[in-house]
Amino acid sequence: MSLSTLKDRVRAATTEKPALDATVEALVAVPQQSTSGQLHTSAQAEGGDVADLVLNWLERYGDDFTRALPSHIDVKAFLSAVRAALPGLIHCTPASLRQALLTCARFGLVPDGRHAVITREGKQAVFIPMAQGYVELMYRSGRVGSVHVGLIHEGDEWSYEPTAPAPLDFTHRPAVTKTKKDRGPAILAYAFCWMTSGARSQVIILSREDAEEIRDEYSQAYRRARDAGKADSFWHTDFDRMWAKSALRRLHKVVPMSAELVALLAADEAGDAGQAQILHAPAGEAHLLAEAEEAHERAEESQDPQETRPRPLLRKRVQPKRMSRKSRKGARR
Repeated sequence: MSLSTLKDRVRAATTEKPALDATVEALVAVPQQSTSGQLHTSAQAEGGDVADLVLNWLERYGDDFTRALPSHIDVKAFLSAVRAALPGLIHCTPASLRQALLTCARFGLVPDGRHAVITREGKQAVFIPMAQGYVELMYRSGRVGSVHVGLIHEGDEWSYEPTAPAPLDFTHRPAVTKTKKDRGPAILAYAFCWMTSGARSQVIILSREDAEEIRDEYSQAYRRARDAGKADSFWHTDFDRMWAKSALRRLHKVVPMSAELVALLAADEAGDAGQAQILHAPAGEAHLLAEAEEAHERAEESQDPQETRPRPLLRKRVQPKRMSRKSRKGARR
């Protein structure tokens, strides 16, 4: 594949701006307006389920998902998990849905609600890694032996003494025999991990107030929903899971992070900010994209006006030696 083709493909996946009515729903509901071969024959049948129609359309890009997914995840299993979320994504643009799913696939996560979620903001599909997705990538690093994340409820037994040696500094005994009412509301979230070396990380503890401060300061999705008078962001609908995820994300300050995990943090933040996420996803062709960008910049520099270019190195002109007066007299003779 040429560099220009790679660059065009990435740009198309991340910056495509279709018409306002160019949603996935319109694509599958009005097949006669689609280009030839854009939908499977089954997707053009009358009375078909919308999720199945969208899935048929996505299967057209099966090779892209196969290349993006790690070998242990089958593309059919990946798309099967996608199907459950499709009814809520039919109002997204096709470009945003493809890039959200490809981003998810490149991280080797399945959008099953536990490892990752594909959700909709306006007409944009957004990839959101969940707590289990972060845990999965921590294990893949080869440095982490076990990860522990949870919520402490009011009726649980627990203790936290930061100055005590691990593992005596923190204990949590959930009151699993009590009813949810008797166990009470969650009061703290925590996360820590044991390394393969046998060492244990620092314990991250977040109060509800800490979580609310993180939400208010960093979550643009929450602010957009709040300002629009809606309560449909994950901080609105699933506060406790976002609370626990925030504690898990804080581990990156005290645990060695793999490049893939750092990229997942960046993609998560990009999605929350409404920016292109696929640029942060791992890809074997990343070095080719970098070379393409360099080639593009060099090509543009070559179009600069002449006066802005560095002047070519001039050779020093060698002046002929001047003849002495005596020599000139001899020459006349």
